[in-house]
Amino acid sequence: MSTSTRKRTPDSNMKAACSTENSMKKTPTLEMQRATQLPESTFCLACSEDGRFLSLGHSRGFSVWCASSLLCTAEWLQDGIEMTSIQITRMTETAYLLGTVDNMGVARVFAYHCESIHLLSVINSMENINKRSICLTFVLSEGGDYGVASISCNSDVWLEVYHFPSEAWLKELEMERSSQNQDPGSSADVDEKWSPLAAVIKIQPPKTPAGTELDGPLELLQKNDFFTHCLALEKDTGSSRQRDEKPFDTEARKRNESPRRCTQHFLLPCVQFPGDGHAKDQPAALPVAVCVWWSGSHNLFHYLLQKSPKNKPDVEPMPDVLWPNAKEILCSAVSRCTRFIALGLDDALVCVWDRLSGSPLSVVPVSATDSAFFRMQFVDLGPESADDSQAAATVCLLVLCKSGTIHSVTTGRGAQSCTAQLNERPKDSGDIPTVIASVPFLQSLTLVMQRNGKMSLKDVPNKTTVCFLNPPKACQVSTPCSPVYALNNKQQTLIIQGEQDSSCSGGRQSQLFVFRFGESDIIKQYIISHPDSQRQQNTLRGVTLEEACNIYLQQRALSVDERNNAITHSWKQLQDSALLDQQRQSRAAAS
Repeated sequence: MSTSTRKRTPDSNMKAACSTENSMKKTPTLEMQRATQLPESTFCLACSEDGRFLSLGHSRGFSVWCASSLLCTAEWLQDGIEMTSIQITRMTETAYLLGTVDNMGVARVFAYHCESIHLLSVINSMENINKRSICLTFVLSEGGDYGVASISCNSDVWLEVYHFPSEAWLKELEMERSSQNQDPGSSADVDEKWSPLAAVIKIQPPKTPAGTELDGPLELLQKNDFFTHCLALEKDTGSSRQRDEKPFDTEARKRNESPRRCTQHFLLPCVQFPGDGHAKDQPAALPVAVCVWWSGSHNLFHYLLQKSPKNKPDVEPMPDVLWPNAKEILCSAVSRCTRFIALGLDDALVCVWDRLSGSPLSVVPVSATDSAFFRMQFVDLGPESADDSQAAATVCLLVLCKSGTIHSVTTGRGAQSCTAQLNERPKDSGDIPTVIASVPFLQSLTLVMQRNGKMSLKDVPNKTTVCFLNPPKACQVSTPCSPVYALNNKQQTLIIQGEQDSSCSGGRQSQLFVFRFGESDIIKQYIISHPDSQRQQNTLRGVTLEEACNIYLQQRALSVDERNNAITHSWKQLQDSALLDQQRQSRAAAS
């Protein structure tokens, strides 16, 4: 299961996370290797899950490269476009699906098959210029069965989930290959009609029905519709927040005035949600749901992907599951097995939901009230981590704040939650982190990149910096504010775009730097080997309602002390708030 020499149990992980001891040794610096020259104006980079291929988005299109030889095997070019987003996922041994978004906001689906690239579908065509839709984000599920696109048109934003006809496409690709072998002189894809993809769900920002404002506690108790109640409560809370905002609170005002954006995550089988009647029959790695939250919202929505069609395309779908939260959601992350969903909330709160029980695993306050959360990331604590189905699971998270501070959060049912600040608040803007990325093949390590181009590997539980990563001599990382990079989990390498230092002659030629973690004695002790189809291996089986109830009761029993402490803390906060309110009223009456 693992080749690591550093195995940790959940208890030892918790103790390490709570420890404040830091190593006083000098942090070593390791140098990356200059690999090869990149195409002109490379904007994005991705690696397939099996580590065999790289996809590079650049001016005039994109190309597919062999990850071992770093040689281009195929390219798709079209004048006047620049690929700004790209993703590649394996369908079969010889077929890969690619999703792209160009600088005009057009999303496309391609197939890479037998060293040829085929355009399968255009998600949002530009036929009517007056109703021009722009794709903001486009994400493929692992394995290429589903895709989800965030679309904007005339200030409206919505989410579209697509089911790809993978089996039909594979047959058509084989037919195309056969015809090419019979007639090598024919132009590929000229007369090919690929099977159309199907839009499964169109999700729009939830709207509170008219007349559902909450005027008081009595009306609150009379609400029978849970969904409507949560939306009304959210609207009422948002209105109160806007009334309480100071005139100079420009950040809050901009957040309220900006168009709503959505964040989504595909979810693998874990627990039988209501109406998910055949999740047990689905392959383990096939998504069964997508969870969505909208900017400014307190609620996390779940939509099942396998529901039978209702033959009512104009009817807006209702979420199958709704998880309400006390504060506005600012960022989110999903564990590798998708059992745990972490939400970074306003007022420096972290809420970790457990899909196996359908309830929060923990709600943890973080001492970062001076700056809002910006990004969060699960940290793999090793083979025995939060991805197994034990009731007393331990999870570890990194939270990046807008101020540049990084906080670790380690929590679990029945255990004391621990938080720690991993760095000082940056005084120089160049020291602000731009990337925090968990490295799946390095136990408990996280890759951190900063605006000034500095890179490091941090041991999260021990709160230490393992090493710094430097580009080759006379070189620098390109666009460190938004670095173009990928992690190859199979070959255990970091691939990142760089360029010649501006002080050197020869111009800024775009290059590819590679760092092979297995070649460093410093990092070898952290390397762990997961079995093939790690995502599938870690997928939790569907459980019955009785099993889910038993797990929930076990977790409740384990968390008695934690919940008692939380109740005590909440009552103290209420008393302090009441006292402050009385003092405020007294001052107002006196004036």
